[in-house]
Amino acid sequence: RDLLGKSECIEVQRRQLAQMFRCAPSQINYVLETRFTMEHGYLIDSRRGGGGFIRITRVNWFPEPDFLQTLMEIIGAEISGEGMAILLQRLVEESILEEKESRLLGQIINREIESSSTMEEEKDELRARF
Repeated sequence: RDLLGKSECIEVQRRQLAQMFRCAPSQINYVLETRFTMEHGYLIDSRRGGGGFIRITRVNWFPEPDFLQTLMEIIGAEISGEGMAILLQRLVEESILEEKESRLLGQIINREIESSSTMEEEKDELRARF
């Protein structure tokens, strides 16, 4: 993330990262793809094989002419509690929300979900509707 602060896109060799961290190249993919998600504001493009690489691109959601539509596409039909927290943090980073507003919104949504009679497996769907 520090490298991306200076650039909108970086490309790294999977094999070199794997050697540096002493792990299998497939583990590098998993870690990057779970840490650099669309909710976090990143796109991952990877190519396997001898010259394989991983390209991480920072997505600028805002200002978009229709940023609400973009937000709805990112959230989709359901979003986990962790996903919501990540998304709210991203809105703070983009100066769409203040930190205080983000915490308040998260608390309100969580309280509504926890106080509802919704079954556990439907809570992510309800969270997305909020």
